[in-house]
Formats: sequence, C-alpha cells, structure tokens
Amino acid sequence: MNAAAKVPVAAKAYRNRFVNVDGIRTHYLEAGEGPLVVLLHSGEFGGCAELSWEYLIPTLAERYRVIAPDWLGFGLTAKIHDFEGKRARMIAHMARLLEVLAVARASFVGNSMGATFLMQIAAERHPGFGIDKLVAISGGGWMPENEARKRLTHYDGSPEGMVGILRSLFEGSVWHSDEDYVRRRHALSIAPGAWEAVAAARFRSPNAPERKEFGQADATNYEAIGVPTLLIAGAEDKLRLPGYAGEVAKRIAGSKVAVIPGCGHCANIERPDIVGDLLLDFLAGEAGQPVAA
Repeated sequence: MNAAAKVPVAAKAYRNRFVNVDGIRTHYLEAGEGPLVVLLHSGEFGGCAELSWEYLIPTLAERYRVIAPDWLGFGLTAKIHDFEGKRARMIAHMARLLEVLAVARASFVGNSMGATFLMQIAAERHPGFGIDKLVAISGGGWMPENEARKRLTHYDGSPEGMVGILRSLFEGSVWHSDEDYVRRRHALSIAPGAWEAVAAARFRSPNAPERKEFGQADATNYEAIGVPTLLIAGAEDKLRLPGYAGEVAKRIAGSKVAVIPGCGHCANIERPDIVGDLLLDFLAGEAGQPVAA
C-alpha cells in the first residue's frame, strides 16, 4: 500500500504558525483540539514538519491538538547551526518553543533524528519536556554508516542526489520514481540556508580530530526512560540493523514494539494507515496496555 499512502492531503488539514523564540523565527504546524501531541520530524536534507507528518496530522487531529514544529535549522525555522553544540542548541530551542506555547505536558512522537533526540531527552529527564507518552519511529539504537546512510550524508544538492536520499528512506519505489515528489523534496533541500544548515554538521577544522556522527556506540541510557513508550520500526529499514527496535525495547521498562513489514525508515510517511492506528491505540490506552505489532 505504499502507493495508496501517498495521497493528497485534504485541504491541508493544519495551520502554519510562526512565533519568535528568543529572537529566532520559529515555524510550526497546528491542528485539532484536545490533549496535546507534539510531533518531532526527521533530519535529512530538506526534512521538515510538513514532509514528516502531513499524512498523519489529519488522523491525529480528529482527537488531539497537534503541534509539529520545524527544528532549528530546518523547514521554515531560522537556518542556524551551533558549531559548539548542535544537538544541545536544537533541544534547548525546542524546549523554549514549548515554553512559549505553554506546552507543559504532552505526548511526543518522533521520527528518525526526532525520535532519537526524543529518547535521549526522556532518558536525561530534560526539564523542558513534560512527556506523558513517547513514540519513537525509527529512532535509537546503533546507526551503521553504510551506503544507504552515505547517500544521506553526502548529498550534493542535485535532483539525482535527492533520488538517492529517497531510496535510502523508503522501501517503496513510488517515492523516488515520482518526479513531482522528488522535485518538491529537492526544492526544500536547496531553499536559502537549508543545505548549509544540515551540511554544517560535517564541517570541521583541519586542526580538530576526526569525528563521526554515525557508526558510533549508542550511549543513550534507555533504562532511565520512565514513561510509556512505543517503538515503531520498518522491517526493511536500510538505515538500521534488523531487530534493533527490539533490543532497545528490552532496556525500556514496559515498552512495546511494532514492526511494519515492507516498510523503510519513515513509516509515518510510507505507511500512515498502520502508524495512525498504532498511535491512536497507544495514545488512548492505559500505561502498559499491549500494542499489536
């Protein structure tokens, strides 16, 4: 159903919002009413809230108030990169956005970078994030520096390079073979400052020791995560090793795992039908209630 999942979003069932956060233009999507759900997007070139969540927001907004921000340096948020601490600055900015929006507590859902950051935030008990429930889609675990990963990190800003990124993210060919979708993704990746903000993470002084973001040991203290947690994985994820989600789940008390057959790294895009049902069941259920894989 990969092709069936890629359908037009009815009348864009969300609103674009901008807010000033400590002098930084910050963009987020908003929809629905009810208990709060915050969606944290992935970090590939051109990644943003709309691309990550456009197929899921309409489903969630029927029951929840949904907020989907663009991370610092991504989407329509200001293209700023902190060379002294990228991750720390991005998380601090997100925490301040939640404070500005008066989001004291919410359920959080993340994909890829957003999911990995979210589990680290939960493990570190970051005071700026009041997490009631946590859903990680293709987040956490060891991240191999394989050929699929290199297509993401070595992106040259060309349409052909974007096709390579989409081949890495998705199992279905419908995504990288759709010229309109490739064109849309490519345009977002080369918007003013967009390529530079992501590529800056790979810059280093010739006097600095070599550092790698991928292929390194996963130091997250998963045992410290104390909120109900659901991990969703694509069975054909090219950017993770088979079974990684189950290994992470073993370290999070009471967590659940759902593995989606025939699906790649971004199940929220590739199989929003299945992910939507999983999210609604998990968010509505009591802590510890089983989730069907």
